[in-house]
Amino acid sequence: MNRIVWNKRAYTQLKKMPIKVRTAVFNAVEQLPERDGWHNVKSLTNHRYDYRLRVGQYRVFFDVEEGEIKIYFIQEVKKRDDRTY
Repeated sequence: MNRIVWNKRAYTQLKKMPIKVRTAVFNAVEQLPERDGWHNVKSLTNHRYDYRLRVGQYRVFFDVEEGEIKIYFIQEVKKRDDRTY
């Protein structure tokens, strides 16, 4: 069974989120050790981290090493429209 390890930066980002979003992100991360629960997970190529988990407007970047899921970074994705480009 994989265990979840939070990087200090990712944990701080999680604590600063609104409670509703924080709960959704935390619950999605808690389901990661079950390989069947890997919905909205994408394997990344040419990127610093190996995987990305999509939770609403947020992206959780993580690696899987030696039976541990290491959460490194959480990023908010802003809405894109015609004025973005």
